[in-house]
Amino acid sequence: MSESGNRWIVRVVLVLAALLLAGVSVAPMIIEALNNKDARSQTNNPNSPSGRNSSNPDDIKAKLEDEVRGYEQVLQKDSDNQTILKGLVKARLNLLALKKGQGTLVSDDFKPVIEPLERLVKLNPQDTEQTVLLAQLKESIGDREGAAQNLRAVLETRPGDTKAIQAMVSLLMNQKRPEAAIGLLEETLAKAPQANKIEPNSVDTIDVQVLLGNIHANQKRYGKAFEMYEKASKTDPKDFRPILAKALVLKEQGKIDEAKPLFANAAVLAPARYRDEINKAAIETPTPVPTATATPTPTP
Repeated sequence: MSESGNRWIVRVVLVLAALLLAGVSVAPMIIEALNNKDARSQTNNPNSPSGRNSSNPDDIKAKLEDEVRGYEQVLQKDSDNQTILKGLVKARLNLLALKKGQGTLVSDDFKPVIEPLERLVKLNPQDTEQTVLLAQLKESIGDREGAAQNLRAVLETRPGDTKAIQAMVSLLMNQKRPEAAIGLLEETLAKAPQANKIEPNSVDTIDVQVLLGNIHANQKRYGKAFEMYEKASKTDPKDFRPILAKALVLKEQGKIDEAKPLFANAAVLAPARYRDEINKAAIETPTPVPTATATPTPTP
């Protein structure tokens, strides 16, 4: 699996498990993480237009706005220029990141990113990452049906796409449809052997099992959750993800003594670059697991 894929999987375990337990939307956090990553890339890269000569937020904002105007001028003459569309999306995401650092984002803030991203998706439908990001943005403005259509389009051709699965599960959970989310994951697992036979590693079985366990934990079906984590561990005993997921659930239940050795084991098995995150998760103060019926639907 690629480095970016590995980082996504770790985010799935560390972030999605905790958020599903707490009943919080995943999509806005993913978008925020993408925004912050791009903003750091711009501000830390002295060769980028918005990172050159100044790290002052107002200066960066002015330069990003100049970039946006430049991209828009080019698109007036060449509306299907994918390189320019990608630059426009990135610049507007960076502007969102700056605004997020100064306050709360509202639905309308995401709309300037959606329009060029929709054009990119139409021009380049095989780029599933763009389609998933578009779906997450649509969910953030309340267009859940539009988000679902985008995600279904990805899953029809790539049923094991990790990011699309995560986003669809988030969408279904926010709609208070945990059984639909469970059905999606169970169907993915049922089709995984054949899919992986046709295209090796196209479905990350362990990731899907861990996510399914997380949803059962969200619904307080802890026995089923732990059963899924055990199945995942049997698939690969050296994979730290199901161990970490179980540790997080035990911690949320207040079973700190049972969780501690699992956190320690997960840290040993995990690549070195993830150990600080795991150790941090182990010592953070747990919050009570809420009832499933009290799951809030956040305002974008």
